[in-house]
Amino acid sequence: MEEGLVIRNTGSWYTVRTDDGRQVDCKVKGSFRLRGIRSTNPVAVGDRVTIVPSLAGTAFITAIGDRRNYIVRKSPNLSKQSHIIAANVDMAVLVVTVDRPQTSTTFIDRFLASAEAYRVPVVLAFNKTDLLAGEMRHYQRMMVTLYETVGYDCLEISAATGEGTDRLMEMLAGKVSVLSGNSGVGKSTLVNRLLPGANLRTGEISGAHNTGTHTTTFSEMLPLPAGGWIVDTPGIKGFGTFDIEPGELSGYFRDIFRFSSRCRFSNCTHTHEPGCAVIAAVREHLIAESRYQSYLSMLEDKEEGKYR
Repeated sequence: MEEGLVIRNTGSWYTVRTDDGRQVDCKVKGSFRLRGIRSTNPVAVGDRVTIVPSLAGTAFITAIGDRRNYIVRKSPNLSKQSHIIAANVDMAVLVVTVDRPQTSTTFIDRFLASAEAYRVPVVLAFNKTDLLAGEMRHYQRMMVTLYETVGYDCLEISAATGEGTDRLMEMLAGKVSVLSGNSGVGKSTLVNRLLPGANLRTGEISGAHNTGTHTTTFSEMLPLPAGGWIVDTPGIKGFGTFDIEPGELSGYFRDIFRFSSRCRFSNCTHTHEPGCAVIAAVREHLIAESRYQSYLSMLEDKEEGKYR
């Protein structure tokens, strides 16, 4: 029996890096799957686990250590279950693009709210800056200003040319960081830039819908030269939060939360109530309309039970 870190998940197999530096292919002990964890993968990349060697030179995972935090997404095939993307992370880097493809503000805001709920700090990396000119460059500056005002670190980078990536490397050093984002935003190109020799496959942008094609099919932890790890994740199309009560949701939108204590009613949903300080702040442009709309869309999903 020994302990280690789960560094790769390829579906039914997990690669565990033992504390003495070996890599062992592991399976989850059958009964272990049924312990009431509402997720499609009870073990996640970033988990500390106990393993027991088997006769075939592989091993069984028999226990998971306590998690500091984790990030989940809605399972692509089972809507009532979650899929844990990574556990025990220090930071999430959400790679977004304002063009080719355009990342929606709703997607960004859902990711940020989910990360707040799971206590994971986020850095927004606006990629493909080298492709922007005129109006689109101005739009990106506005987006950066919006999210910096909310309280998030933002970087304008180009994975293709290396612009801004030195600053990102400094932020990643010594930490376990999840790299996430829609397909097509250049995550694999960015990993190849940060980790020369990683040689991750990069996907073409699909012309029909101006969206990316999936190239990463499983989560993997990649060691950084300056210490720390990057968790490379599959491109995410939908991002949902789990086990958050509708009344708690405004607490995960920093800008909305700032005003919510001034509402007339303590149980204000910020949708229609008289004396709502949040609605007033939206009207006065103290809260961005796009952020408020994202909040309403998540509230609606909660009420419909989409993310329960």
